[in-house]
Amino acid sequence: MIKMAIYGKGGIGKSTTASNLSLAFAKMGLKVMQIGCDPKADSTSYLHGNHSVDTVLDLIRKKGKSVPLEELVTEGAGGVLCVEAGGPTPGMGCAGRGIIAALETLEEKDAFEIYEPDIVLYDVLGDVVCGGFAMPIREGYAEKVFLLTSGENMAIHAAANIAMAVENFEDRGYASLGGIILNSRNVPREREKVQELAEDIHSEIVGVLPFSEEVQKAEEQRKTVMEAFPDGEMAARYQELARQVLAACKKEEV
Repeated sequence: MIKMAIYGKGGIGKSTTASNLSLAFAKMGLKVMQIGCDPKADSTSYLHGNHSVDTVLDLIRKKGKSVPLEELVTEGAGGVLCVEAGGPTPGMGCAGRGIIAALETLEEKDAFEIYEPDIVLYDVLGDVVCGGFAMPIREGYAEKVFLLTSGENMAIHAAANIAMAVENFEDRGYASLGGIILNSRNVPREREKVQELAEDIHSEIVGVLPFSEEVQKAEEQRKTVMEAFPDGEMAARYQELARQVLAACKKEEV
């Protein structure tokens, strides 16, 4: 089982990238579980035709810890297994604690042993890497962390902070950095700036996603690019990225 996490600044395209990557992995014949670790609980929405799913926290609040595992895990497009951690009522608690509770619940119910996914992909909000948001890194849930960024300054700043957190936890035997995914926004010197980031954090750019209207058009259809334009350029790019990410994971194992 390959366990990876995608971190990045809010709004940088993590969920879009994660969902399309999950479908690309599924097209390779792999069984995928995608776990959304964001209080907005929208990581897997386009895998369900933009319909929201019950979050782990919501179900625990409604039914208690005895809620059946099959209610926590839903099947989305391409057979991707979907989980949304969820969060507290706004203003009523720490969002990070929701992630902790959700991941611990999945573990207690032997979700990974029962579903036996080939790939577990955590989609994690990376603006603040502490508490629950650091959970996939520091508790052995994810083994490899990929940073999603554009060439925009705030996105690069967030990616650098996440890399610092990964480095601190790696010293304790936790997750290691798998590389950077450049999600292009066509800003000046974009590739150059992200390459500088890679060098600063002793990593590399493992894949590049060009800016494409196909992404926006797919979202208007409430679908992933892999579903809306399966023969388009971006679908091919996501499939290429899936191969690059897997290669980076295997490279790290050597």
